[in-house]
Amino acid sequence: EIFADIDSPIALAFVQRYPTPESALRLGSKRMATFCAQHGYSGRRSIDELLGRLQHAASISPGPLEIDAKGKLVTGLAQTLARVVEQIRLLTSRIEHAVQASDDGQIIMSFPRAGRVCAAQILAELGTVRERFDSVERLAAEAGVTPVTYASGKSRTVAFRWACNHRLRRAITCLADNSRHASAWAAHVYETAKARGCDHPHAIRILARAWLRVIWRAWQDRVPYDPHRHAGAIPHLASTEG
Repeated sequence: EIFADIDSPIALAFVQRYPTPESALRLGSKRMATFCAQHGYSGRRSIDELLGRLQHAASISPGPLEIDAKGKLVTGLAQTLARVVEQIRLLTSRIEHAVQASDDGQIIMSFPRAGRVCAAQILAELGTVRERFDSVERLAAEAGVTPVTYASGKSRTVAFRWACNHRLRRAITCLADNSRHASAWAAHVYETAKARGCDHPHAIRILARAWLRVIWRAWQDRVPYDPHRHAGAIPHLASTEG
């Protein structure tokens, strides 16, 4: 694996230009540097490191006919993947523009570090029928960021909520994780949870549950996020967000 992601433009260009180990191993520092410059490579690995990874990659010794056949197969697969990646890019762009143009999209994107893709994922799961989530507790349970409590007699057990909308949980926790880098209040909630012994995923779910109180209120009221307006949803929100 030379480049980080096989579906990145530079990785697809590389395997199309050098579809066989033999063709790739003929690369020297100058040609690799030229190739990287042509494709705007801005990765952290140096040219020598890229070549080193290439030279130490696992290899086999097939015959010339097999090399030719597999080279053509790799080229075809790379071309197909490139077309799929381009279609994904176009669809993502359309989704982003649609979210940005919608009123609900503006509400979700008003939260710290809530990008258009994340907002689209959240809105797709929330839908437009606000009565479906008549309380923040119901929304939090749907999103899987509240634990499940089992009670029997005098015993009481709290466990991770497995049964939930997993797509919504991924989207909400992604927003929460991003927000702690832009919101002092979110960072405080996260660090407090970590200090209590929670691991990263648990701390993020705690933060997501806290954010959902504000998201639910803003969504129900059809207004963008404002730390002062929504301070009532969560204590200390306005003071930490300035």
